[in-house]
Amino acid sequence: MTCSSTAPEQLSSLLAAQKKAFIEAGPVSVEQRRQRIQRVIELLVRYQQPLVEAMDADFGGRPQGFSLMNDVLGSLASLKYARDHLPHWVEDEPRQVFAPYDQLGAKAWVMHQPKGSIGIMGTWNAPLFTLLSPLACVLAAGNRAILKPSEVVPLTASVLARAFGEMFDPLEVAVVLGDADVAQAFTAQPFDHLVFTGSTAVARSVMRNAAENLVPLTLELGGKSPVIISRSADLAKAAFSIAVAKANNGGQICINPDVVYVPREQMADFIGALGAAYSELLPTVEDNPDVVSVVNDRHLQRVESYVQDARQRGARVESFPRALKAAPQSRRRPLQVVIDPPRDSLIMHEEIFGPALVLLPYEKLDRALADINSRERPLALYYFGQSEEERRHVLQHTLSGGVTINDVMMHAAMHDAPFGGIGASGMGHYHGREGFLEFSHMRTVFKAPAHDPRREWGMLPPYGEHFQATMQSMVTPD
Repeated sequence: MTCSSTAPEQLSSLLAAQKKAFIEAGPVSVEQRRQRIQRVIELLVRYQQPLVEAMDADFGGRPQGFSLMNDVLGSLASLKYARDHLPHWVEDEPRQVFAPYDQLGAKAWVMHQPKGSIGIMGTWNAPLFTLLSPLACVLAAGNRAILKPSEVVPLTASVLARAFGEMFDPLEVAVVLGDADVAQAFTAQPFDHLVFTGSTAVARSVMRNAAENLVPLTLELGGKSPVIISRSADLAKAAFSIAVAKANNGGQICINPDVVYVPREQMADFIGALGAAYSELLPTVEDNPDVVSVVNDRHLQRVESYVQDARQRGARVESFPRALKAAPQSRRRPLQVVIDPPRDSLIMHEEIFGPALVLLPYEKLDRALADINSRERPLALYYFGQSEEERRHVLQHTLSGGVTINDVMMHAAMHDAPFGGIGASGMGHYHGREGFLEFSHMRTVFKAPAHDPRREWGMLPPYGEHFQATMQSMVTPD
């Protein structure tokens, strides 16, 4: 089951067996949860080299050091944070009992119970992190899991399946492999919770399938994450931060900047600063092992079609570094900066998810905010500027999954804060305690006092003549 495509009937049998094992095992101790998380940590340590080699091969060029930083170390950080903090997370939470039972000795608390079997669908751009970071919270909450890696990175998926097959009982954590048909079958299973990372378009199909079984969802999607460059911003710092982000994984990150709003009078200076910063990071493209390739030909053609469409509609396009025509066998590309394209351009409506960027000039900040608010709500928003009043105005007049101020993408690295989207960029969240709560059933428990005074107070049938008046006297605006 871990080395070839999984048939839908195998998937159904696996989930049924995992659910049965969950029920039969009973309560999941803190020590059991920590042991499972620790085994995933040890799996990553043991399999780090074959995993980064597989990611390099799947991408057709992805620095192994980058994969270690982004996927292996990123996942390890989530796993270790959950391992080290879960003893505090699992404690029952006392709650205030309503009067007069609070005076009579009643008690109440919220307990956190595992939901059962959780399905996790990862994506290709961060093929380990999008599976194992949510898995950290899933296991911390006491659940079991079935992972479905992306078929776009088959070598990575195969190594991951082999690793879990060696180190885990599939009734604890299993990996299933397959194409879009298997993914469809996966989302149609009666999981106790389903995590999907991917595109907004595919998420609609996931929601339809999950609705058939009333499966709760965590959706980590994307969108056109905007950047606002204030007139009070350090232009060189902003350009450098954005250049770093676009060089990161070839721009193939769900919270990567898509559209940058620049004061019109600073546009030329910003383009120069952006080009200098990006070219310093990646002075060449062809045969540069530091450049992450676009993952496959289909995605390369998609990104290039957006840029070409804007160019044909009259937009100016700058490339950094300025490069000769790309070699036909390579998917490494320079950063293509599309300047003020027409509003009906494809690149203005589709998430780029690659080495391209849109720059839009603005005169007044509120016009830029109105443009942002006219779009679907993004997974991230970025603001560069020194004015606290303006920053507050931006935060209060926009909605996004998360925000980084005077940098980009940094908020997603917070372990002690939820990561997630809103609207078209997703629902639910993981990371830290909020992730633990996402995959837990918060169960309210009320322990009644020894004495129940309702009969002697005339609050039970047969009602006395004063019952209605007493109730009426309590209906007050105070």
